[in-house]
Amino acid sequence: MALMELVPWRTGRRNLSVRGSELENPFVALQRQMSRLFDEFFSDFGLQPWKGWTGFDGGFYPRMDVAETDKEITVTAELPGIEQKDIEISLADGVLTLKGEKKQSSEEKKEGYYHSERSFGAFSRSVALPAEVDENKVEATYKDGVLKIRLPKTENQKARAKKIEVKAG
Repeated sequence: MALMELVPWRTGRRNLSVRGSELENPFVALQRQMSRLFDEFFSDFGLQPWKGWTGFDGGFYPRMDVAETDKEITVTAELPGIEQKDIEISLADGVLTLKGEKKQSSEEKKEGYYHSERSFGAFSRSVALPAEVDENKVEATYKDGVLKIRLPKTENQKARAKKIEVKAG
């Protein structure tokens, strides 16, 4: 058997429909498909028990955006329903970590009727920063469920950036 016969793309399976993130982790694709299946099933009954919650453990998985300019890195996280005191931010070895806990409860009492709901979920998100930042100048603000973290770059990182001109060939 030739070595080239062992390479999967040589066996005729060239046109696999796979998105970029699924190439990296097939479990993400499986989770997405299972979530879609459950959402579609429960939406027929007007129920969506996992709406806004993802993950194999049922934990809350907030959206995060990372933006970079010449001077700083900005991380924005959507944390609806989470109180500021329940958010923990740490920065170590170029990795920013957000941890927190979401707690919600509602209770309604009427004559002959009692309704109570509770939901809890912990989350932890980490992101490797694309540049060295000045840890002493990091600022975090939290307003209306949106956490915004400004991470100014060190002077060394600012000097390293070099714009390269593209010339017509």
